[in-house]
Amino acid sequence: MSLDPWLSILGIGEDGVDGLSGAARGLIGRAALVVGGARHLRLAAGLITGESLMWPRPMDQAFPAIFSRRGQAVVVLASGDPFFHGVGSVLASHVARGEFVCLPVASCVSLAAARLGWALQGTPVISCCGLPVARVIPHLHDGARLLVLSADATTPGDVASVLLARGFGASRVHVLEALGGPCERHRVVAADRMPDDVGPLNLLAIEVAGAAGMPRVAGLADGWFAHDGQITKSEIRAATLAALAPVPGELLWDIGCGSGSVAIEWLLAHPANRAIGLERDAVRAARARENALRLGVPRFEVRQGAAPDDIDDLWPAPDAVFIGGGARRDGLIGRCWAALRAGGRLVVNAVTIETEAVLFAAYRNYGGGLTRLSIDRLDPVGGLHGFRPAMTVTQWRGVKP
Repeated sequence: MSLDPWLSILGIGEDGVDGLSGAARGLIGRAALVVGGARHLRLAAGLITGESLMWPRPMDQAFPAIFSRRGQAVVVLASGDPFFHGVGSVLASHVARGEFVCLPVASCVSLAAARLGWALQGTPVISCCGLPVARVIPHLHDGARLLVLSADATTPGDVASVLLARGFGASRVHVLEALGGPCERHRVVAADRMPDDVGPLNLLAIEVAGAAGMPRVAGLADGWFAHDGQITKSEIRAATLAALAPVPGELLWDIGCGSGSVAIEWLLAHPANRAIGLERDAVRAARARENALRLGVPRFEVRQGAAPDDIDDLWPAPDAVFIGGGARRDGLIGRCWAALRAGGRLVVNAVTIETEAVLFAAYRNYGGGLTRLSIDRLDPVGGLHGFRPAMTVTQWRGVKP
């Protein structure tokens, strides 16, 4: 099969064909099939001589029509840079590298940085296209600059609500609409003055001002989490996260997740991290989901179920497992160990001697290490003060060969 490029993935901006190179115009004019959104097809209409196909919903329903034309000239139109939050990487995963060519134009993010004079390499870009706006929360701190990709006209108001709720109502929000086109508009508003006539094609640039942001190291104060007392306390949680050793892109199983504090901090460690929590109590499971949303990691997947019975339903295989409760249940540690990927970490905390005995057995069976963690906190003693010890935690950490 020839690997000559038959698929052209072309970026197009709001300036339409005027912003395209001669090569891109020629590819559109020679294409047997041009695929794109309604806006893209309208912008390129003057060049299209072959068939056109508007993306269906879901868009992957169009893939058979595209790939059935292999060997013919096919053009797929996308906004700006097709490989920046666009369809480019999706299509590239289905064809060999030599089968496609991509000609991007400036993305809306590049245009926004150019309008504002912001350095892109120092500005987080958060996409809210099909994703919860709570994703901006971990990035909020006084003095930060953020670029937020909007899903539609409702996103600016939703983001403004998050800013106000988190104490960042003093932030300046640049509402940038239809960048690069004849209808481009740039307005600067306060978070509590968001206009109600924002167009569907918009981008937000936020100069964050206001309250202190969320600390970005493990061991958030317990007050960040709603809980019923069943929570891995801050200092122990910091040591637990260090033992779990999150690496970007890895998956954690949090067994008996309770408030979700350990899994939430695992997710905060890197935006590519994933976590599945298993919690038998419906109220705690709901609380863990709410904590995750409130702290900006709505991708935390909390499942109601009991270990070890529901362990087999968890998928995919984890890179790390934390057992915060229930380690004494028959076979639980063994089932989790079997599920771990090679090189995966299994961490279990215990406060009772009965559970400690289980950890000693795990140490004998799987190796690893045992650590005792003791925390004393200052408390009033009458009119004076003294250090009151919390329950000692025994922690076992095993690494699967």
